[in-house]
Amino acid sequence: MAPGEKIKAKIKRNLPVTGPQAPTIKELMRWYCLNTNTHGCRRIVVSRGRLRRLLWIGFTLTAVALIFWQCALLVFSFYTVSVSIKVHFEKLDFPAVTICNINPYKYSAVRHLLADLEQETREALTSLYGFSEIKSRKRREAETWDPAAEGTQPKFLHKFPLLLFDQDEKGKARDFFTGQKRKVSGSIIHKASNVMHVHESKQVVGFQLCPNDSSDCATYTFSSGVNAIQEWYKLHYMNIMAQVPLEKKINMSYSAEELLVTCFFDGVSCDARNFTLFHHPMHGNCYSFNNRKNETTLSTSMGGSEYGLQVILYINEEEYNPFLVSSTGAKVIIHQQNEYPFIEDLGTEIESAMATSIGMHLTESFKLSKPYSQCTEDGSDVPIKNIYNAVYSLQICLHSCFQTKMVEKCGCAQYSQPLPPAANYCNYQQHPNWMYCYYQLHRDFVQEKLGCQSVCREACSFKEWTLTTSLAQWPSEVSEKWLLPVLTWDQGQQINKKLNKTDLAKLLIFYKDLNQRSIVESPANSIEMLLSNFGGQLGLWMSCSVVCVIEIIEVFFIDSLSIIARRQWQKAKEWWSRRQALPCPEAPSSPRGQDNPALDIDDDLPTFTSALHMPPAPGSQVPGTPPPRYNTLRLERAFSNQLTDTQVPDEH
Repeated sequence: MAPGEKIKAKIKRNLPVTGPQAPTIKELMRWYCLNTNTHGCRRIVVSRGRLRRLLWIGFTLTAVALIFWQCALLVFSFYTVSVSIKVHFEKLDFPAVTICNINPYKYSAVRHLLADLEQETREALTSLYGFSEIKSRKRREAETWDPAAEGTQPKFLHKFPLLLFDQDEKGKARDFFTGQKRKVSGSIIHKASNVMHVHESKQVVGFQLCPNDSSDCATYTFSSGVNAIQEWYKLHYMNIMAQVPLEKKINMSYSAEELLVTCFFDGVSCDARNFTLFHHPMHGNCYSFNNRKNETTLSTSMGGSEYGLQVILYINEEEYNPFLVSSTGAKVIIHQQNEYPFIEDLGTEIESAMATSIGMHLTESFKLSKPYSQCTEDGSDVPIKNIYNAVYSLQICLHSCFQTKMVEKCGCAQYSQPLPPAANYCNYQQHPNWMYCYYQLHRDFVQEKLGCQSVCREACSFKEWTLTTSLAQWPSEVSEKWLLPVLTWDQGQQINKKLNKTDLAKLLIFYKDLNQRSIVESPANSIEMLLSNFGGQLGLWMSCSVVCVIEIIEVFFIDSLSIIARRQWQKAKEWWSRRQALPCPEAPSSPRGQDNPALDIDDDLPTFTSALHMPPAPGSQVPGTPPPRYNTLRLERAFSNQLTDTQVPDEH
């Protein structure tokens, strides 16, 4: 080491050091309390007396706790939103209206596809309740009865048999087809409601689903035979219709000219050309008015039933499938132009021989996304692929998730939802186990085991229409005498029969008023407001500013950690030095030459100021002037005896 560096090291080692370079945490804290602008910390050090010091410690800690509490409340309030409702009057766009017949396909067109299934369904009814279906004369004439079919082996009841369970006999059930009792193995799942317990029956009806490669069967029971037969029929119906091409299914359903008898919108006449075909697997041909495929979006100028959509629908009850649907009428859903119409989930049923008036109120909602809520803007951040050709919604995400899981686990897609890419609809010719897999997957979906409910999120912005429905008998007994013949004449090219009131339904959809309500979320606090509130709390309790906060961060985190790290480094170096040092058994040699410390003279001599702060060398004595000898200060007489002439005479 150079001589100059040695002097600097000695000075640095011996001079008193304070501030951020303090060697210990205690000295750093003392320096901070003496130099900080936060008065409470300074009073802890400079106060005299133990009581005052303890009081100031208590006051300071209380102020710090209050600051943390108030700042935590401010942070929580930052992530809250305030909701504002605005109501404004303007010309409103009319929503899209999708109308479907409850019966998806004309019975006369699909009868040949469902003949075997309906024959076995009638036999099950006869076996269960002891009666055969009572048909109208026209229905009996329309159906072709094959007597030879009665003796054939049933394929639907054989594949998935309908069973009658007696509560008194556990593990046994009676087969509808053979009438014999059979042992039932596997799990038994009751499909009745868990919320309402209406009736306890000793006998329940169900059916059994078994995978081909396993004996792990699942038996689904229902408290009512009606529900069991309809569910059993629906499964086989979907299996049959999944194999029919789309063009053929469109031709077997109702055309726009058949379904729509008359049309008026905003006081102007309209017809089937104003409606767009939308084919739904479970509802057949549906028709959308004012959807996104139109060139322009229609709007209404005034509120009231005279300025909305008015249509008369031809229901044609005689073409209804008796086992698939049990009600008569149509379904309607009101939605945005770019939304998918979930007619099976959200549709409103319209009764035949009635005039249904639906008044609307428009509400538009805008929610804040992260960090205020978990909503999504357009669904791009949701890890579920949208298989619908429509804008994102929570319902689209849930159905897409279930359909994707269905393809992954069952190898095929469920019939009532759109097809994912490179997938086919399920049928037990190609996928024998799909029904068993579908029921197991649907149970997991309802119990939220598939993870769809946790992944799918609500959209941040959406429109919804609050509907008010009213009914009136239509046509009246007085007007039907002339109204029905006129409508029959108008529909003469489409139908070849005389209309009656049960074949028709009237629908009116309109805005009750043009007041649009907007629900908008806004942050309760902004970043500027949050920082301002932080500053107010710091100034109120600790007379502290942003600079003080930076100082606290520097002292309590940066400097304290550096002191701890420096001490640990010094300990590590000392440990390493002790480990590297080897013990020497020989006697130490006398210093000589350049090893003699007496000859180690610094070339760079210390200055006067630095030398004053240097400690004295160990064992050395400071030279100084010896104390005077006080006996030398005594005056000696030059003569031993006083001369006579100089003596002073005595005074008397």
